[in-house]
Amino acid sequence: MNPRGPAVGVFDSGIGGLSVLRALREALPQARFDYLADNAWAPYGERPADALRERVAALVRGWRAQGALDLLVLACNTATAVAIDALRHEHPGLPIVGIEPAVRPALALTRSGAVGVLATRATLQSARYQALRQTTLAAAAPGLRVHDRPADGLAAAIERGDEAQVQALCRSHLQALLDEAPDIDTVVLGCTHYPLALPAWQAAQPHPLQWIDPAEAVARRARQLLGPRADAGQGGLVWHATGRPEPLAQAAHHWLGLEAAVAPPGFAV
Repeated sequence: MNPRGPAVGVFDSGIGGLSVLRALREALPQARFDYLADNAWAPYGERPADALRERVAALVRGWRAQGALDLLVLACNTATAVAIDALRHEHPGLPIVGIEPAVRPALALTRSGAVGVLATRATLQSARYQALRQTTLAAAAPGLRVHDRPADGLAAAIERGDEAQVQALCRSHLQALLDEAPDIDTVVLGCTHYPLALPAWQAAQPHPLQWIDPAEAVARRARQLLGPRADAGQGGLVWHATGRPEPLAQAAHHWLGLEAAVAPPGFAV
């Protein structure tokens, strides 16, 4: 047993992974978390998949070279969609938890039969998401429908802390989704940035909607994979960013009430 607690890496393109970190810290209070934001490359959602795959692989390689990780959480839907399979192949001994749009839970909850998915363009276009969508619908009851909407620009606006732009984008993207399918009653937030803007989504809804955030499911899976190590040792949290430290420090304070001393990662990026 590790007296210092299991080492858990939490990776995101920027601040979106804070929504997942919040759930992870509740589920794993004795873990040592290392949050890495690749904000030098953010937002991920509009970048080519091949370039993202290479970028994420290089960062994880450098990260592991700095010290042992007991678990890696890809707290980014886009990184999961484009890179998780390659990472698992390259690091077979490292448990890796990804995050995907929660289409299956949404289809189980909908009463109207219509579900909306808001995500980045890269996530929605990925082969991984398309396969998830196809297999989930094939196994679902007849007549259930999934409607996708790329929320272009929203992750970047959340990163900037531009509240007016966040509210405007939430209104426009949600309206476009509901224009396509007015009977949608359940909406999947398919980017970890988006739950941070939940008040803006709710303010924009023309009628009550169910909002699905998979962060708690990710935390449960992380705890399951760690097994007995989950309850060993004393917790901790360190912060790293590949770009400017201020956005992550400000977001950690704003969203989690934490004072974050953000440093560059200890490897070349």
